[in-house]
Amino acid sequence: MHKQVLGWPRVAKRLVVIALDVVLALLATWIAFTLRLDALHQPVGAQWWVYAVAPVLAVPVFIKFGLYRAIFRYTGQAALVATAQAVGIYAVLLSAMLLWRQWPNVPRSLGLLQPLIFLLLVGASRAFARFWLAGLSGSAAEVGGRLLIFGAGTAGVQTAAALGVSRQFQLVGFVDDDASKVGRSINGVPVFPSHNMPDLVQAERISDILLAMPSASRDRRNRIIESLDSLPVHVRTLPSLADLASGRVSVQDFKELDIEDLLGREPVPPSNELLARDLAGQVVLVSGAGGSIGGELTRQILLQQPRQLLLLDHNEFGLYTIHQELEAICVAKLLSVELVPLLVSVAHADRLLAVCEKYHPATVYHAAAYKHVPLVESNAGAGVMNNVFGTLNMARAAIGAGVHRFVLISTDKAVRPTNVMGATKRIAELVLQALAADQSNTCLSMVRFGNVLGSSGSVVPLFRRQLAAGGPLTVTHAEVTRYFMTIPEAAQLVLQAGAMGQGGDVFVLDMGEPVKIIDLARRMVQLSGLALRDEAHPSGDIEIAITGLRTGEKLYEELLIGDNPEATEHPRIMKAREPFLPWSTLQQELAELQTAATQNDVAAIKAFLLKHVQGYQPS
Repeated sequence: MHKQVLGWPRVAKRLVVIALDVVLALLATWIAFTLRLDALHQPVGAQWWVYAVAPVLAVPVFIKFGLYRAIFRYTGQAALVATAQAVGIYAVLLSAMLLWRQWPNVPRSLGLLQPLIFLLLVGASRAFARFWLAGLSGSAAEVGGRLLIFGAGTAGVQTAAALGVSRQFQLVGFVDDDASKVGRSINGVPVFPSHNMPDLVQAERISDILLAMPSASRDRRNRIIESLDSLPVHVRTLPSLADLASGRVSVQDFKELDIEDLLGREPVPPSNELLARDLAGQVVLVSGAGGSIGGELTRQILLQQPRQLLLLDHNEFGLYTIHQELEAICVAKLLSVELVPLLVSVAHADRLLAVCEKYHPATVYHAAAYKHVPLVESNAGAGVMNNVFGTLNMARAAIGAGVHRFVLISTDKAVRPTNVMGATKRIAELVLQALAADQSNTCLSMVRFGNVLGSSGSVVPLFRRQLAAGGPLTVTHAEVTRYFMTIPEAAQLVLQAGAMGQGGDVFVLDMGEPVKIIDLARRMVQLSGLALRDEAHPSGDIEIAITGLRTGEKLYEELLIGDNPEATEHPRIMKAREPFLPWSTLQQELAELQTAATQNDVAAIKAFLLKHVQGYQPS
């Protein structure tokens, strides 16, 4: 029945509501006469005019106030206020009509009594429709999970109200630390203390917990999430407050925990002065703009309002996607930034130089690279051509066109690498260091950081897909650890580090403490409300499978080759001291590497990398 009514055409729904209001106006008139005359009313003579006038006056006023455009199952306080205002205007018109016409046997007090009764009837009809259409009259058996909202503040109360339109959760209560709220109720929903969560979850058979604390600090959120780790509940967080306020929140809108929540580290806020340096009002080029890191760099750069943003990539779909996204951001935020998509491969040196000479970028961020370790390991020639000579081509084009700054996006896998990908990135760093020492026209620098959560190939999206499929979650080794950072934080730090470059700098981002991949997997299983299946718990839901280290994969990653990094003006950015070859020597050596890469001579490639990359240990 609910679905049938909701499926009616909009015009049909409005006609039904108008007809209902006509009936209610007539009923209110009859009740008013009955109360005023102290007897069941049987209309006679001029009294019929009141029955005719009431709906004729009421319906146009309701139309004027937009009451027939409202969606009943989202009816809230604003709609009730509008209804009261409309009935108030209607009361004035009805009273004026009664005073003007002076119909016999029609008390003038009907001008006040009938609208009051009409208001009660209309309000009751709207409330009933909201409850019925929202399914609030449904039984507990019809409801899905049993939900607790952690946070009894404004956001939590708004969420509880919005959940009234969904039958997928039964709201059991709020949880809060505020002693003034604990033990009381909000709109009939009890508020529980947070200190006895395990007992509460068990006693109330809770299946889901929603974090409704948009203003809480990251540290506070992390403590709450840690306290929920061992509970058999699915932990999620709020959608945006805009969605919440719209009254359209449903279970599909609840988000899984942010990657920052899984990381458990407070990101350092960016320095706006460093971010805007060399970006505002300038021409900026990002290579690899269609990738995870390159795309986030373009988003962050766009917010600094450069005059022109050049998006360079050889992947047509990736370039199209980021260009469309950035155009939408410009429209939404009223940014007057010219976006130029450039379908160019970094393998084409002449084309890169032509682009730089045509647009004269002030800064180039070089994010174009092959980064997936196993793929590059089995395609060593392609990895060298893209990561080493693509970087060389882009750097030479920047120098030739007089670009002010050039920033290479590097990786912690360049430090004592065990794979071709990491070794090629270290050679790319050596190229920039040598070129920086050989000329002063362009300030060349590089930024080295670890794994970026949420990027393509990242472990978190992989684990989420595996969870959705019922597992297992695959981990290559029980002891493998990685440094992690979120994409926005990494991009912001890259922009800030690049602004500090003086030529040949190797910047290293402080990634915090390394995280065990298996611990991250366990955390994601637990926070999904599922039980881990292992030898001690054979009846669990999800298994973690150890698959063995992949070719070229390390147990531990490092960020520094040498020791004693220098501090910079940013607390999360350090400057490393790395040895390198002079350009005159390296240039001759690179000819040998290019020949080996062109022929995909893996043995010759690895021999070159062994010779020139400190700590390289091919697997």
